[in-house]
Amino acid sequence: MGIVAGLDSSPDFTRIVVCDTDSGAVLRQGYAPHPVESPDGGGRPSDVDPQAWLLSLGEAAGGGLLEGVQAIGVSAQQNAVVPLDAQGNTVRPAMVGGDKRTQVAAADLIDALGGREAWAQAVGCVPQAAQPITKLRWLARTEPENAQRTAILLQAHDWLVWQLLGRPVRRTTDRGGASGTGYWSAATGGYRPDLVELALGHQVMLPEVIGPADAAGTTPEGLLISVGTGETMAAAFGLGIGLGDAVVSLGASGSVMAVHPEALVDGSGMITALADATGMHLPVVTTLNAVRTLRGAAELLGLPDLESLSDLAMKSTPGSHGLVLLPYLEGERTPNLPHTAGTLAGLRRESMKAEHLARAAFEGMLCGLADALDVLRGRGVEVRRVFLLGPAAELPAVQAAAPMLFGTQVVVPQPADYAAIGAARQAAWALGASQGTLDVRNPPAWQGAVAQVLEPGDELAVGQAVRQQFVAVREQTHPGAL
Repeated sequence: MGIVAGLDSSPDFTRIVVCDTDSGAVLRQGYAPHPVESPDGGGRPSDVDPQAWLLSLGEAAGGGLLEGVQAIGVSAQQNAVVPLDAQGNTVRPAMVGGDKRTQVAAADLIDALGGREAWAQAVGCVPQAAQPITKLRWLARTEPENAQRTAILLQAHDWLVWQLLGRPVRRTTDRGGASGTGYWSAATGGYRPDLVELALGHQVMLPEVIGPADAAGTTPEGLLISVGTGETMAAAFGLGIGLGDAVVSLGASGSVMAVHPEALVDGSGMITALADATGMHLPVVTTLNAVRTLRGAAELLGLPDLESLSDLAMKSTPGSHGLVLLPYLEGERTPNLPHTAGTLAGLRRESMKAEHLARAAFEGMLCGLADALDVLRGRGVEVRRVFLLGPAAELPAVQAAAPMLFGTQVVVPQPADYAAIGAARQAAWALGASQGTLDVRNPPAWQGAVAQVLEPGDELAVGQAVRQQFVAVREQTHPGAL
């Protein structure tokens, strides 16, 4: 069939991979940081001129990288909203990420519709500070003139696809991207314009949601552009996960997602009902404390890095000699304990050693993520294997404890640009569907991720005992939290 490209526009950079359409083998790649200045005090800006994404894209595609490419797929950061006026010009910079200024707007919206349960029933998720719908409420309250001028709403990947196609009259998006907005329901497959009006104060034009294998259009040069999707959905598609698979991401905070055939409505707000890039669903459960737990423990023990913490933890044994760390250092979302703190239990003279505290930090982090997995399992989501992502997944202490605590096979894929690969796979699907060589219901079967496979084996019973110890302390400290 030829070659296709996947473009991932993350919060900080653009990465492009050029892949063989049949096997998915990466043939060429490009990279460029976004030309975005940090605000005073460092950190990521919360307002970005979307032209920065285009400049970065152009730089990453330099040197003839896209020569011979027949189709392009676009993945981009989620939660970025680009408000346009009636002529398609940006009203103000894109609002990206999540920040403190929108937390009040989120609480405001939850109350305006009648509580968390009402939102879960309406769109499968409770408004969070980062979500587009919350940013619309903030815009209406803080910049009413800009809110009034806003006539069209696009997300980052929608806007990039639209630009690549030469800004046509038709604007499109996919189910995956739409499902994170807070105004599209994965359960019904439809927009809730009334919620946009609730947040922004008036109706706007929203992009048409098209199928996973559909093309958004063709450039004047004849290059096919697929529908595009959000980074989370693209990474899941690039990994090649399917039913029975869950993905645990170890960032400062953690997330657990799994492929499921139906949308899960959860009034507690613990499950966010996202759609994936294939026509299935991708329920997500988030924890606020993952690698930040390890960093805190390393600092407490005077260790220079996480590798040293891992080496120290390996000198202890499963169960950390009775030490249990509830890792709720920033409060917690799963369980919903926003104002709590962490707890260290089980202190005895023999357990008060640095290696046991190091081990307790790893076990506490992984038990917190196992709680999140159990939230999905409790709703009928099948988990036969867990993909473990993030640099911390390479640490020996994580790999030693994860299979026994998750109670299932753990797969640690080699680091790769899975979101960009997922975008390229989507482009190959759209190209094959348009040529009649691929079924719109079945994506191209690409080689899976190269990975290390870890089994719980004989340690399964030990892992269950450690989990029971963790759950007992959690229930004693925070009765009925989960």
